[in-house]
Amino acid sequence: MATRKTSPDDLLAPVTLAVGQEDLLLDRAVQEVVAAARAADADTDVRDLNAEQLQPGTLAELTSPSLFAERKVLVVRNAQDLSADTIKDIKAYLAAPIEEITLVLLHAGGAKGKGLLDAARKAGAREVACPKTTKPAERLTFVRQEFRALGRSATPEACQALVDSIGSDLRELASAVSQLTADVEGTIDEAIVGRYYTGRAEASSFNVADRAVEGRAAEALEALRWSLSTGVPPVLITSALAQGVRAIGKLSSARGGRPADLARELGMPPWKIDRVRQQMRGWTPDGVSLALRAVAEADAGVKGGGDDPEYALEKAVVAVARAARLRR
Repeated sequence: MATRKTSPDDLLAPVTLAVGQEDLLLDRAVQEVVAAARAADADTDVRDLNAEQLQPGTLAELTSPSLFAERKVLVVRNAQDLSADTIKDIKAYLAAPIEEITLVLLHAGGAKGKGLLDAARKAGAREVACPKTTKPAERLTFVRQEFRALGRSATPEACQALVDSIGSDLRELASAVSQLTADVEGTIDEAIVGRYYTGRAEASSFNVADRAVEGRAAEALEALRWSLSTGVPPVLITSALAQGVRAIGKLSSARGGRPADLARELGMPPWKIDRVRQQMRGWTPDGVSLALRAVAEADAGVKGGGDDPEYALEKAVVAVARAARLRR
């Protein structure tokens, strides 16, 4: 195989390397290659294997010449877990890939199995990035791109409401975008998202945190009970509370300026700067310290340090709401 890098648009490149830990993106990388192969040959044979199934010698069997010269797609998942001998087989194959076969390697990235990553890149594999989305801004970008890919328009407020309502699961976010675009004509706005996902929004861990840091204890407790009744893990709620209080602490100690400037300084998206500015009224440095201690205690409680996680969460929510009103 040539050492020059394959074009990202060449879905039938001899080798595709999908790197990252976001399952939806990894699956999409595979689906795109399979669809392209079957468009070229409807009888394409697809073999989807995990690391345990690809033993030394297996690749040679799967890539051996066929009497019918059929097109094949070989998918290898969790390639970072392959044995040393199997990696040797793949490296040897990379030197002389077979024209009618497309090899798709799914690799988590990182240090484990890095030798295979380096070899595939050196051989010129087509590479697809599939990073885990860990930041709200990344999920917001994902939602916008999903609407754009489907040829539909959604307001920034609608995209944000969808992220707030659904949470961090990209599969669920993609499914929600698909449902909205199928059911609704014209531009999708915040009101439409609210009609579809009100229950999800009220069950959101971030909704609990928002009500608490705004000092609205009764509403925060109601949202908390709803969240727990719908199966939201307690650890996600303590995480949301911690993020909400820390954001207020960061912004209250930052220099004044435009949202865009503060966003760069604090590592927050501009929309969050505006929201936190509204939420921080009534907060004091002492209030932030008290709230963070309360959240830390609750976090320990829900992770096994206490007998009643629900009580630990209720106590933390009330403490945060009270801390928000120290100056009032």
